[in-house]
Amino acid sequence: MLDILCIGDAKVDIFIKIPEINSHFGFDKAKNQLLITLGEKISVDKYVVATGGNATNTAVGISRLGFNAGLYAEIGKDEFSGKILDKLKAENINTDLLLQNDKEKTSLSVILTYNGERTILSEHIQRDHNFNFQDKETNLIYLTSLGEVWEKAYEKTLEFVTKNNLKLAFNPGTLQIEKRDKLIMDIIEKTDYLFVNKEEAEELLYGKELGLEIKDDKSLVKKLLFGLKSLGAKNVVITDSNNGSYSEDEKNEIYYLGILKEKVVEKTGAGDSYTAGFLAAILNGLSITDAMVWGTLNATSVVGKIGAQEGLLTKSEILDKIKTLKNFSPQTF
Repeated sequence: MLDILCIGDAKVDIFIKIPEINSHFGFDKAKNQLLITLGEKISVDKYVVATGGNATNTAVGISRLGFNAGLYAEIGKDEFSGKILDKLKAENINTDLLLQNDKEKTSLSVILTYNGERTILSEHIQRDHNFNFQDKETNLIYLTSLGEVWEKAYEKTLEFVTKNNLKLAFNPGTLQIEKRDKLIMDIIEKTDYLFVNKEEAEELLYGKELGLEIKDDKSLVKKLLFGLKSLGAKNVVITDSNNGSYSEDEKNEIYYLGILKEKVVEKTGAGDSYTAGFLAAILNGLSITDAMVWGTLNATSVVGKIGAQEGLLTKSEILDKIKTLKNFSPQTF
């Protein structure tokens, strides 16, 4: 029996680190634009090839923290799929439900990293996502982003969760948030733990066309938490990059936790690693405030390395880090 089944994407990420000083690169700070000289052969600091995808990153993170994690995703049958399969085996991820399609390629992203930030060039391959749960036994479902033609997979997940009265954690992707249809709202209503960043929370509630004009950030976050809770989610977690994270639990208690100031190499996988740490703490029977600490520690470690999985912590590493912390715990607000 699985502790958690993660449903979403599996892909290969190629990271290219751009040197901060290079005559062929420029940075327009006002427009937040990276400028590249067209037609040149340009040297870079290094490159890293790694496995990625939201569901894959979270499954690996939870497995490292001591739980039996499974992955439900669809990949191709090519040179990249072999790398994914080898990584999943090495991380003890259950792949009984992993689908391989020889008609489509494995998804690939190229990620440019510059001065601690990253720009993702991602290929979206249309897949059937013809998932069949086959009465797979698990304590928790984690549903996250899928590419094109995601609706049937989401419908089957909702049906599986409802039929078996399972706990559900949900992190909708860009396509799902943009659609904001009845299916997404039905899933949120069944969700025990909803994870979004602040921008996603605003778009999920109000859409791109209706921005919130609230200058007081504290009031904005409270409004977003209240709005998402009103959709039926039992517990809501909002991450806000360098500003930390917020949560509202089943008793409507609101908590805030800042970040730990460590060197940031690049931020890919920060949200996934936070989610992995958070859910692992919940699976350990810990409180939502403890879970926020676990999530933050995991994310802090991941952004200190290149790639979404290299810095993922083990349970003993998280517990050792907690022992060294002073006055680092969520506060009510």
